[in-house]
Amino acid sequence: MIRVAIVDDQHLVRAGLRALLERAEDITVVGEAGDAESGVALVARERPEVVLMDIRMPGGDGIAATRRIVGDPRLREVQVVVLTTFDTDEHILDAVRAGSAGFLLKDTGPEDLREAVRIVARGEALLSPAVTRRVMRAAALGPRPRTAERLDVLTEREREVLAEVGAGRSNAEVAQRLFMSPATARTHVGRLLAKLEARDRSQLVVIAYETGLITPGDGR
Repeated sequence: MIRVAIVDDQHLVRAGLRALLERAEDITVVGEAGDAESGVALVARERPEVVLMDIRMPGGDGIAATRRIVGDPRLREVQVVVLTTFDTDEHILDAVRAGSAGFLLKDTGPEDLREAVRIVARGEALLSPAVTRRVMRAAALGPRPRTAERLDVLTEREREVLAEVGAGRSNAEVAQRLFMSPATARTHVGRLLAKLEARDRSQLVVIAYETGLITPGDGR
């Protein structure tokens, strides 16, 4: 059973999300919170696998709350999905940099919402191709806190894998494009996470573009 916490300042939104999620036999909602501070406390108490986190709330924004959850070593297994009506590049990139495992708009369909929870609970990043394009555009055009030297710890093969992950491809797609087994692709991604000190694949996408390894429109 996948345990989910909902953090949103609108009661009707929380009630709607709960109703949609609990129609699935493999998902249960373990709690709700109406502000960022209460949301962090809820997550610390319940330790859900997945948190659906609004961005704009009283008592602090969801990006800051996400950063606090991700930064708490006791909550290492918790995955945060930022759920919002705002889809600007800035919000998407901020959410990924804060450590969120994904980004969903509030008009996402019911089955897509439930599947998103399952994807994140499996430890996979939730970045659709459209969202990946916005992330990489914002990361490539904005300030680059990580220079190209950040990738010096990687082998040439690991750079190739990072480029494919940066383009939003799954392990199976990486394996197919680079002529390796899915198990080998998973191993390479695990090494990338460790070497680059990234929490998940979403952050690998940002690193790939912030370092200039790949750029928007390079044919990938």
